[in-house]
Amino acid sequence: MAVIHRTTLKPTKLELLTAWLPTRPWYAGGPDEPRLSKAGGFRLDDPKGEVGIEFMVATDTSGTHPAAYLVPLTYRGAPLAGAEHALVGTAEHGVLGPRWAYDGAHDPVLVTQLLALIEGSAQAQAQSATDTPDHDVTRSCAADVPLASGPVTVADDEEGTDLSLPEGATLRLHRVLHPAPQGASLVPPGAVGHVAGPWQQPDGERVQGLFAALYSGPRA
Repeated sequence: MAVIHRTTLKPTKLELLTAWLPTRPWYAGGPDEPRLSKAGGFRLDDPKGEVGIEFMVATDTSGTHPAAYLVPLTYRGAPLAGAEHALVGTAEHGVLGPRWAYDGAHDPVLVTQLLALIEGSAQAQAQSATDTPDHDVTRSCAADVPLASGPVTVADDEEGTDLSLPEGATLRLHRVLHPAPQGASLVPPGAVGHVAGPWQQPDGERVQGLFAALYSGPRA
């Protein structure tokens, strides 16, 4: 169970993301520095209790139109070997000390737990409360979920990130988020599983959209 500490983090998560987001191919902001706000998200527990796992939704009002991004993050007490390219930044936690924050798409602990969430063997947890399930996060699964037990190939594009799993399946992270029309299915065509959730738009409207989708083979 992840424990949420009421303490300081220097620099803050949003400060780390302000520098990191514009380096991503899916960043859709303007030429100026991002103007970010935390707008939603959830956490997952690491069964070993070693890695913090957070799926943050951040909104950015620096561009012509507001944008919302899904940023899966992992927090570690020591560097993750071989993941230097995925480092978002380092920060000093008021209780836990130095923390290394990574793009979670490159962290095997996050990938494993996201697949467990899709399968139904893990529960989404509230972003800012200890031991509190987040029932606003929805998931589905219509096939066997593969294990992330081997090398995972990660590829970014202008809308998101594809994770090619060892058994041939594809896990798609929707980085640029789009509100789903009222009553529309959140499962995209061809997907065998999904995760969706809510966030708050800059104008205060609460919307819902697709966070991740699982495909049994390459994504069409």
